[in-house]
Order: sequence, then C-alpha cells, then structure tokens
Amino acid sequence: MEKEFASIIQAVGEDLTRPGLGDTPKRAAKAFQFLTRGYTQSLDEIVNNAIFPSDNDEMVVVSNIELYSLCEHHLLPFIGHAHVAYLPRGKVLGLSKVARIVDMYARRLQIQENLTRQIADAVQEVTGALGVGVIVEARHMCMMMRGVEKQNSVMKTSVMLGAFRSSAQTRNEFLALLHHT
Repeated sequence: MEKEFASIIQAVGEDLTRPGLGDTPKRAAKAFQFLTRGYTQSLDEIVNNAIFPSDNDEMVVVSNIELYSLCEHHLLPFIGHAHVAYLPRGKVLGLSKVARIVDMYARRLQIQENLTRQIADAVQEVTGALGVGVIVEARHMCMMMRGVEKQNSVMKTSVMLGAFRSSAQTRNEFLALLHHT
C-alpha cells in the first residue's frame, strides 16, 4: 500500500524527495489501514458476549454516536452521527457495543444507505429484539469538496425493522426521543 501511495503522490506532480513528503507514503498507508479497520473485525469479536438478561421491554436508545467513514465511490470521508434504538426481548446489549458496531461497519468503504442497514441488521441479529431503528446523519466530503460543492448538505438515512416498521407509535416514540437530546 505504501508503494501505491508513493505512485499516487508522484502522479499528481509532487516530488517525494521534498521535505515533508519523504515519509508520507508510509503515514498514508498506516492511516488508510486505520480508516478501514472494520474489515479486520467481526460482529462476534465486537460484541464479545456482552449480551445480558433483562426484564426491560422498553425502548433502548443510544444517540449521537459519532461515525467516520469513507465513501466507496471517491474514497473521501463522510462524517456524522448514528442514532440506534431497539426494543429488548429478554436481553440487552452492552452499551459500548452499540457504538462498536457502528464503528466496525463505518470503518469500511461504504455508502451511507448500506451502512444504516448493516448497523440495524447487526443489532437485530445479536439482540433478537422486537424491533430496531437506526438513523444516520452525515456530511459527505465528496459533495462538499468536489462535484456540486454544497457545504451545508446533510444526508439522513433510516432503517426500521420489526416493531419500528410495523408500529407508527413505536417509530414516533423513537423520533420524539431523538428530539429531546
């Protein structure tokens, strides 16, 4: 990967021997590996058996989970927040695991629509919840730095599973709780 970054830097017309650029290919490769570390993680590893019995059957919401991802079309960042909710059915997921699930999928080459679905499906899979709701809001550098150059645009995506999809009341409770944060 380091060699490929050196080729890219040279292809844009830069001199790798100039001060400041000598170690850039190595640093860029290391950064890119970090930014895509979700490929080296699995759902089982992330959750690490942090599923706990619970009599709670009320909605659990974790909001404003920061996320950083790379657009699979331009390799430019998109940055935002995920809001994740689920209705427990006899077990709850360790709080930090919700954020770790978001990170694992965000740290892959992505489109936001698929990221939202992957988070929802993963929470559903590990909790067996009666329903899962996920909303992702993000700003895309591919739209801000190039192309249409719209600086204030925010993309919002949602996936509603189970009771969040079939019950307007459940979905509305989720949305209302987000407005109170």
